Amino acid sequence: MKEKEKNIFKQAELKEKNSNRVSDFKGVKIIPLGGLEQIGMNITAIEYEDTIIVIDCGLSFPEDEMLGIDLVIPDVTYLKDNIDKVKGFVITHGHEDHIGSLPYILKDINVPIYATKLTVAIIENKLKEHNLLKNTKRKVIKYGQSINLGCFRIEFIRTNHSIADAAALAIFTPAGIIFHTGDFKVDYTPVFGEPIDLQRIGEIGKKGVLALLCDSTNVERPGYTMSESTVGKTFDSIFSEAKQRIIVATFASNVDRVQQVINSAAKYGRKIVVEGRSMVNIITTATELGYIKMADNMLIDIEQMKNYNDDQLVLITTGSQGETMAALPRMAASIHKKLSIKPGDVVILSSTPIPGNEKAVSKVINDLSMKGAKVIYQDTHVSGHACQEEIKLIYSLTKPKYAVPVHGEYKHLIRHAELAQTMGIPKENIFVLSSGNVLTLSDEKAAITGEVTAQGILVDGLGVGDVGNIVLRDRQLLSENGLIIVVISLEKHSNQVMAGPDIVSRGFVYVRESENLMDEARDVVEKALDKCLSRNNADWGKMKTEIKDSLSDFIWKKTKRNPMILPIIMEV
Repeated sequence: MKEKEKNIFKQAELKEKNSNRVSDFKGVKIIPLGGLEQIGMNITAIEYEDTIIVIDCGLSFPEDEMLGIDLVIPDVTYLKDNIDKVKGFVITHGHEDHIGSLPYILKDINVPIYATKLTVAIIENKLKEHNLLKNTKRKVIKYGQSINLGCFRIEFIRTNHSIADAAALAIFTPAGIIFHTGDFKVDYTPVFGEPIDLQRIGEIGKKGVLALLCDSTNVERPGYTMSESTVGKTFDSIFSEAKQRIIVATFASNVDRVQQVINSAAKYGRKIVVEGRSMVNIITTATELGYIKMADNMLIDIEQMKNYNDDQLVLITTGSQGETMAALPRMAASIHKKLSIKPGDVVILSSTPIPGNEKAVSKVINDLSMKGAKVIYQDTHVSGHACQEEIKLIYSLTKPKYAVPVHGEYKHLIRHAELAQTMGIPKENIFVLSSGNVLTLSDEKAAITGEVTAQGILVDGLGVGDVGNIVLRDRQLLSENGLIIVVISLEKHSNQVMAGPDIVSRGFVYVRESENLMDEARDVVEKALDKCLSRNNADWGKMKTEIKDSLSDFIWKKTKRNPMILPIIMEV
C-alpha cells in the first residue's frame, strides 16, 4: 500500500475512533486549540451540542528553528468544520498571545467579538490594519455584565494583570459552570482600576464550579506576585538620581507600566517621547479612552528632542525582549534612523525575558553597555501572573470538581496539577491536556474523548500556511551547509554538452579561495554526465540524480559537509 493511501486510511480510522469516543457520553467539551505545552497562541473552544464559543485567539512567535517565519497562528480547522455552531470570540484581555490571530482567523470565521473596553479598542487597531473593521461585529462588555451565546451565559469578572481591563470568565453551561481565570494575578493596589473581584469569584464558587481553567505561568514560584504599583517606587528612585536621558523599554501593552513612567517623568519635570509603532498605537488608544493620564504638554515628537536638554527627556520604547526590528535593539546596533545611544544614557529594561529570548536580551544589554549606557534591569519589573498562593486562593474560592491547568509550558501544567492535588482535587479529576484534546465533562464523569487538528500554522510575510515542515527543513539545510548549483546546457536532439558544467556556490565555500575543490567537483560532474550519456540515458531526472549523488559523495569525503545540490539542465 502506498504511503499516501496508508495516511488516508489511518486518518479515517482515527476519525472513526474519535467519533465513537466523543459520543460516549453527553457533556460540555473543552477543546484547547493552542496555548498548551508552550507559552503563546492561547485559544480554547467550549462546546455543548449546537453551541461553540471561542475563548481568546492569540498567536505565538517563532522558535529558533523556524527560519524566516514571522508568526505562528492556530489551526482552526475544527471551528471551520463546525462554523454553524460557533457563536463568537470571547476575549479575556488585549495581549498578543490572546488576540494576535484574530485578523487571520476572522477571514474564515467571521463571528462577533466580545471583550472589555480597552481590549476591544486594541483589537480594532488590528482590524483597521487588515481592513476588517467594517465587516467584524464588536461588543464592549462591562464587568459583572453577562452575555448569552447559544445555550451559554458568560459573565465577565474583574481581574488584575499587566494590562488594564483583564477579565475572568464564568461560563454557565447546561452541564455546569466553567470558570476561566484568563491571565491574572491578585493585586490589591493596582495602578489603574480596582482590585480583582474576589467576592464575586467566591459567590460563583458557592453555586458550584464544574471545572476551573486556571493560569499556570507562575505556578513554580512560591508566595505572591508583587503589586504593579511597587515598580513606581523603583522608577522614582532611578529618575531622582539620573542626570542624563532616560530610555525605558517595556511591553507596549503594559499600560500600567507606561503610566508609572509618565508619573515619574511628571514628578521630575521630564518630557515624554514615544518610539516604536506598537507603543505609539497602544499609548494613543489608552490615552483616548482614559486608561493613561498625562498633561497635554508632556508628550513631544521625536523631532522636538533637540529643543530640550538630555536631563529633560524620557524615551518610552519597544524592544525589551531583544526583538531585532524593535526600536531599542536598533538603537543598540546603531541602525535606528533617528535615535542613537549616548554615553551616560540610563536605559531601563522593564520586563523579564520570555523563555527563549535570553540571548537576544543579553546581546542588547551588551551592545548598550559598549556604547557607554547605564543599563538597569533589576527590580524594574513585576509579573502579571499569579504565584502559588494566589492560585491556591482561586481554588479555595471556586472549589471546582475538575481542574484543567492552562496557559504555560508543559512543565508548568504538570506542576499546576500537583498544586491542585494539594488543594483537595482528586488526581483522577485533574486533566493535563495537549492542544487538540477533546475533554468532555459532566457532573457524573469526565474523560478525554477525542482529538482534533491543532497544529500551528506558519505565517511568512503575506503567506499563511504555505510554509510547512519540508520548506523549514530545506531552510535549515541551507542555513547550515549552503547551496551548490550545477548548470549544464545540452543540445536539443543530440544531448551533446554545449556548455558547462558550471558550478555556483552560495554559503558553502568562497569560490576564489577554493578553486581546486571546484575544479575537482567539476570533474566529478563531468564523469557522472558522461556515465549517463554513454548509456544513451536521456532522462533528465536520472541525470540530475546521478549528478547529485556523485557530487554529494565527493563533497562529503573532501569536506565532511552536506550542502544542498541543485542541478539545472538547460536545452539549447
